[in-house]
Amino acid sequence: MKKGGAIYILTNLHNQVFYTGVTSDVVKRIQEHKEKKYSNSFTATYQLDKLVYYENYLTIEEAIAEEKRIKAGNRASKIKLIISKNAEWKDLWDEISQW
Repeated sequence: MKKGGAIYILTNLHNQVFYTGVTSDVVKRIQEHKEKKYSNSFTATYQLDKLVYYENYLTIEEAIAEEKRIKAGNRASKIKLIISKNAEWKDLWDEISQW
């Protein structure tokens, strides 16, 4: 990944719950979610380990601003964002895990 930051959206197997996050290392962070590194976290509790959306940014500040914008939106706006890049709702982990 480029130096900077990334935002991502995770969901569960049935796409019922969303989690929006920001990180400077999206591969490492998603791997942590998949391995449930933080067993008491929101994502571990609700089995959120399916990466359905991500976007890279040149700076972490840009990524943080976008994360805040996405979190301020409602469920419908998150669904629209996900569908714009991942209409099949597939797990994008395979796409990024080899970076």
